[in-house]
This record gives sequence, C-alpha cells and structure tokens, in this order.
Amino acid sequence: MKVIYKVTYPNGKIYVGKDLTDSINYFGSADNRLIAADFTREQRRDFTIRRELLWESEDATDAEVNAKEVEFIRALHANDPAVGYNRWPKT
Repeated sequence: MKVIYKVTYPNGKIYVGKDLTDSINYFGSADNRLIAADFTREQRRDFTIRRELLWESEDATDAEVNAKEVEFIRALHANDPAVGYNRWPKT
C-alpha cells in the first residue's frame, strides 16, 4: 500500500509526505532544525503528534504517488512556513 499522510504537531503546523511501504512507524523527513526551532526545551519533554492518512492506493505508480503528494502539499499549504514544515515545492 502506498499512502499520503499528514503529520500535525502540537503547535498546529503540519507536514505532508508519502510512504511507499505504508510503515506504521514512519513520520516523514521534515527538517529537524525547523521543528526544533518552534519548541522550547520544556515543550520537547512531552508532546504528541498525529499522523493521518489522506490518500492510499494499492496500484498507483511511484510517479502518481509523487504527484499526489505535491497536490496535497499545495492544497493544504504545507509549504507555507506559517502553516507547515514542507519546504518543497516552493510557493
């Protein structure tokens, strides 16, 4: 199963990504420095993030999944620094 997911952090910012293996333990490859800059040491001690599946397919090609990821990033404005941690595609 190939999936597109949205991770929501405690500050409300999001990250949209893809997982071509549907690993339950994968939370994306957002830039750690961007996320760390938004949280104090105390806030980092205990927090919860949410991972939602936005789309899934058993037979989509990798190219179709890539296109769907970009579609969701743009639709949710996840590449707007005020909204999310995606830095690609550029706004």
